Amino acid sequence: MSFAKAADELNVTPAALSFQIKSLEEHLGAPLFRRLNRAVALTDAGRTLAPGTEDGFRILSEAWRATRRLQDDSTLVVTAGPAFTAKWLAPRLFDFAQNHPEIELRFSASLRIMDFDRDEIDVAIRFGTGPYPGLFALPLAEEWVVPAMTPALAKRYPTPESLRGAVLIVDESLKALGETADWPEWFTAMGLPPVEPHGPRFSQGDHAVDAALADVGVVLGRRALIIKDLAEGRLVAPWPMALKTQARFTFLCPEAVQDRPQIAAFRKWILNEIEKTAPIAAGFELIEKGMA
Repeated sequence: MSFAKAADELNVTPAALSFQIKSLEEHLGAPLFRRLNRAVALTDAGRTLAPGTEDGFRILSEAWRATRRLQDDSTLVVTAGPAFTAKWLAPRLFDFAQNHPEIELRFSASLRIMDFDRDEIDVAIRFGTGPYPGLFALPLAEEWVVPAMTPALAKRYPTPESLRGAVLIVDESLKALGETADWPEWFTAMGLPPVEPHGPRFSQGDHAVDAALADVGVVLGRRALIIKDLAEGRLVAPWPMALKTQARFTFLCPEAVQDRPQIAAFRKWILNEIEKTAPIAAGFELIEKGMA
């Protein structure tokens, strides 16, 4: 609603902008603006035309950006949840950067639903059960939860029964994501009376794991969030009975771009990193919920 600002945005002179608007109004056969002293206002025709015009330019701009991105093989924009970003991606990224110095990685740690074109996202890693229509969807490793604690704390709790007296950390993110794998379910799977935990509760899985690493208590840790700590000895899981979840992490991208060099390289790297900890994961017996 400012001809001066519009001229500046379009990088033309105010006189050139006025000529364009006059030409548009003549082509339409009706005025779009009422010229006031030091201001302009839309006419009925202008108010009718404005929303569709705005949508049209937005769609055109999104298509232009998406098409330009197809020519960019050096940038990779990834979105993943905050917990997966903190506990899985971030500790491993040095290896990817070393092997792919030609790729600039950009991350958006968010759980909100993303639009690949609008948000200019190349890859999304999401936890759920799907389906993911219209997308290339590669399920990653099976997910499960298992009691995990520091080696020092493990000496105090030598049996599953002894955990009844432990501080049981609660990762509430699973419930928020529609999963019911929890402490009562794990105790039941072990053939023990269910226990309602009275320890600290965290809305983010990485915060729950950090609390366990700080010796606050025992966490019912999710595979993806604790597997590196298990492999490197910061946490231990004394009992090889893991409760399988229905949801899992999935690598997602538009089908048309799955073979772009940077996306293919990132996908291969993730699978290789999962394979590195496969021997640790293979040591657990997966229990289906309700099958105890």
